[in-house]
Amino acid sequence: MVCVARSSRAPALSFWAALAAALLAILAGTQCIAGDRFPGDFAGRDAFAMLPQSAETGPAEMPTASPAGQGSGKTDESESDAVQQVPAEVGKRGYLTEITLPLTSQSVDELIAALKVAAAATSGAAGRKPVVLHFQKQRSTGETTPFEVALKLSRALTGADTRTLRTIVWLDGQVKGHAVLPILTTDTLLVGPGAVLEGFLSEAERGDEIIQVNYSGLAAKRGLFPAQVVECLLEPDRELVRVTTIGGTTVFASGESLVKLRETGQAVNENQWSSAGQPLVMSANQLVEARIAAAMVQSQNELAEFLDLAKLFPLQGGAALETAQGVLCEITGSIASNRADRWQSNLNASLAEPTTNAWMIRIDSDGGSFDSSVGLAESFSQLNPPILRVAGYLENEARADAALVALSCKPLLMNPQAILGGQGASTIEPEQIEMQKERLESIARQTGRSLGLVKALLCPSLEVFSFTNKKTGQIVYSTESELFDPAADPELERQRWTKGQRVDLSQGVDLPTALDLGLVDGESDSLEQASINAGFEATPPLVSERKLIRFVERLGRSRSLMTLLLVMGFMALSAEFNAPGIGVPGFMALVCFGLFFWMNMLAGTAEWLELVLLMLGLGCLAMELFVLPGFGIFGIGGLLMVIAAIVLMTQTFILPSNNYQLGVATRGVWGSLIGLVGLIGGFLLMQKLFPHVPMFRHLVMEAPDLAAMDEAEKLVDYSSLLHQQGVATTALRPSGKAMFGDQLVQVVSDGGMVEKGTQVKVVEVHGAKVVVEA
Repeated sequence: MVCVARSSRAPALSFWAALAAALLAILAGTQCIAGDRFPGDFAGRDAFAMLPQSAETGPAEMPTASPAGQGSGKTDESESDAVQQVPAEVGKRGYLTEITLPLTSQSVDELIAALKVAAAATSGAAGRKPVVLHFQKQRSTGETTPFEVALKLSRALTGADTRTLRTIVWLDGQVKGHAVLPILTTDTLLVGPGAVLEGFLSEAERGDEIIQVNYSGLAAKRGLFPAQVVECLLEPDRELVRVTTIGGTTVFASGESLVKLRETGQAVNENQWSSAGQPLVMSANQLVEARIAAAMVQSQNELAEFLDLAKLFPLQGGAALETAQGVLCEITGSIASNRADRWQSNLNASLAEPTTNAWMIRIDSDGGSFDSSVGLAESFSQLNPPILRVAGYLENEARADAALVALSCKPLLMNPQAILGGQGASTIEPEQIEMQKERLESIARQTGRSLGLVKALLCPSLEVFSFTNKKTGQIVYSTESELFDPAADPELERQRWTKGQRVDLSQGVDLPTALDLGLVDGESDSLEQASINAGFEATPPLVSERKLIRFVERLGRSRSLMTLLLVMGFMALSAEFNAPGIGVPGFMALVCFGLFFWMNMLAGTAEWLELVLLMLGLGCLAMELFVLPGFGIFGIGGLLMVIAAIVLMTQTFILPSNNYQLGVATRGVWGSLIGLVGLIGGFLLMQKLFPHVPMFRHLVMEAPDLAAMDEAEKLVDYSSLLHQQGVATTALRPSGKAMFGDQLVQVVSDGGMVEKGTQVKVVEVHGAKVVVEA
């Protein structure tokens, strides 16, 4: 850590001014002696910034944090700087929280709750615990922070409940409107190179005394921003100038004070910050030059170095975690009730460890069961002690109802190549959304997501629009009925809003869009990086689960392996059909089909109904081959049942209802057809190849000796019955008995079934075998 200590010799600072600065520093809880500043204390600098500044103690004197602990501070001849290398206190820690703009009532309530938890945890400790509020660029949704919300957060930052915390704002983007108010009430301001503060009031708010009094009073509590700057933030019609006077002091002037300085000739040099009629816009360099900002930092490492902190821990979800400890749960493949129950059970089992306080969820799923996903999302969003955080990492895709599981994680970090939402394994209807309305509202409220956007992501057929408040410019996403019907006068409420375009998220959203809409909280290129960003020291261990189940699930993600199992299973079945008795081929077929079913069952796409259908199909095919020669109803029905069983085992739906499901069903049909090719190939191998291979010769039934059979059949000669007519005395299916004169003979029909009492005619005679037709 680099610490810059100053001793000003400017003639404009009298003995009494220096004494007042020292007293203010002591009262603020800092250790400031003879101009020295000790590590981690900034209140002394804040008190010093409140005093008039000389022209010689210029803007370049502000310390700028730099990596590798090298600080820089440019000095003037009238001032000497002492640079010290002061190591960070061992184990000194702080909190860091990301501030999503615009501020909402829900997000502010969560932040205040988190601050109170952190303050209670540090109560009685020596010194004030640093809490960094990281303000980044505002989302381009058109929404603005309401004054009441900003006021609530500002009062909390300056209230008694958070007095044990030292709040530091790290401004790393453009902030405008009422989101500026909490920044005015912070203890210390740090800026990034792209930081911009911009004042803005709507036409209806200009001249509002309540707003002006609150801005001025809260800003004066900290004294970080000069009163003239605060006034110009509220009144864009005023000109703001940074003036260097004859006495060498540098002050801000606007309105009458500026006119007076000019008229009396006191202004030696003027630096215009804003002109009349234009809103005040302050850049990072201006904030540092004016000593409003303590330094410019560009990364978390620089931030920690500048604050003399060993580590910054996340402060999110209403709880302060110094170290997230827990397990990793992988929600991959299809979501089904049995898999959701197993995931939840494994996560609950991790609570047996007393150190568990967080879960990490890796998501790569196309959905499958809306009700199961709602149950998981509700569990993840409603944090129950000891679980204080459920973080998510979207690795590849979270489609259909799986998107809800991802959105229930806070924070949710997304891979740059991932897709959130879009068509998936389930199609969610508006009626289902209405049935789960209360649970969806709870999930959105707990995570700070827009309920309208969540609904639009889950159900593309739901007509969600963007509505802009004509007075405040606020943008909300909702259906017309949900926005207007609850109002006492729906027509009057309708006049307050301008209806925008329909929100179409049917194809899902990529990372930039998701960040812009506030659906995700950040970007991560890997699971390890996401885990560290979520507060874990490294990627947490997987949930406790049987290794065999995990291994089979991993194998089941390979479509080529699934197809290979089908081909091998049907080939082995063919060999069994051609082999005498039940042997090795039958066992191999049983193993292949069993593995195929087990993998799909663990993947959440197969249930016992599909297995029964497959067994019935195979049974019908066997009956057609061995019991009822030909290719009739059993053959066709059995083939259709086998194809249907294989297709249904690879999907969670019955009939496809969108393009994504159509693609999944098509792949399942092709897989089953390729498997049946194995059945045909197996027969060909048994007939053509296996008889000539000594190793497999015993698997093939020997061809019958036709000459011996002919001799045996000649013992009984029915050639005299050729072309004679008779009556079937039993049903021929296809064999049975028929009466020719007074002779009762065993006959076989020529293919079709013949009912009892039907006239039949002998068409062929082969020894004792008599073939008839009706």
